[in-house]
Amino acid sequence: MRIAILGTRGIPARYGGFETFAEELATRLVTRGHSVTVYCRDQEPAGTYRGVQRQYLPTIRHKYFDTLAHTGFSTLHLLAHHVDVVLFCNGANAIYTWMPRLLGMPVAINVDGLERKRKKWNVLAKKWYHLSEWLSTFCPTRIITDALEIERYYRETYQASSTFIPYGAELGPVEWKPLLGLEPRNYFLYVTRFEPENNPLLVRESFEKVDTPMKLALVGDAPYAPDYIARVKDTTDPRIILPGAIYGDGYHILQSHCFAYIHATEVGGTHPALIEAMGRGALILYLKTPENCEVAGGAGIEFEQDSLPETIRRVLAMSESERDALRAAALERVRQRYSWDVVTDQYETMFGELCKGRG
Repeated sequence: MRIAILGTRGIPARYGGFETFAEELATRLVTRGHSVTVYCRDQEPAGTYRGVQRQYLPTIRHKYFDTLAHTGFSTLHLLAHHVDVVLFCNGANAIYTWMPRLLGMPVAINVDGLERKRKKWNVLAKKWYHLSEWLSTFCPTRIITDALEIERYYRETYQASSTFIPYGAELGPVEWKPLLGLEPRNYFLYVTRFEPENNPLLVRESFEKVDTPMKLALVGDAPYAPDYIARVKDTTDPRIILPGAIYGDGYHILQSHCFAYIHATEVGGTHPALIEAMGRGALILYLKTPENCEVAGGAGIEFEQDSLPETIRRVLAMSESERDALRAAALERVRQRYSWDVVTDQYETMFGELCKGRG
């Protein structure tokens, strides 16, 4: 099959979950004999990446127009370069999905979570995301949801069925290498975009209330939230490490060897960083939301926003055998439900079904 993936920043992944998803899915599909093109915003050296064709097109660098502008340009290019099946990422792009269908290309859209609930968006942006939810129920050929809670939402709100395919993760820890002056199993970790609904400020302030010699590595950044980022970084606690965004090997090392991974995101569907940390065998502390509970499945310790300091104290007081049991449970849960190979199997099957149905 010839497959096109639109709506992400492109590959290699250097931003967030959709970019990692595009890279992991596309490269695996290529090894299975398919031809895959990923539309990209940032120019990289010419040619393919791990066998995947990268198509670069311009965008408008603005908080409210970046995604829509680039996906619009990508869709116009796609219309002149026919493929067998199209995958759009991000529900905001639903407005474009009817166009390739009109030319006979079946289209799936991964809607992700309920983006309109994010605090970073103004009223008009939230209305656009709300409208896009509705458009996604009939403009594409197929809706994909990556969390059962989001699947339920579309079914109950719009009476729209969707295909549930979760996010994936790699399995097992990687070898330790010195990084950021940290020591293995001697730091807490949170990796996120520094946006209010992801609660990095809550995590930092909660950790500062706990008496421990361990450190907190608060890894991440965001392109459009300077005021909030400044608040997150406004600390004099020497235990707080704020290195900015880290990708690739460094990211994998940090997740594999942390004492515990704190996940405090409150909006969205399946959060990639949570599954990835579980897949590395990290001890998980997660904010109690329906989506986070669905992913963690009890293979970690849940907390409410006001109980995080006490939860950190609790995990510090646990025996090592108790902590190791939770780490093993997290890894096994990902092995059974969230491996990238299983996810790729499901997408490959769905793409085959769409090609048979056509449009």
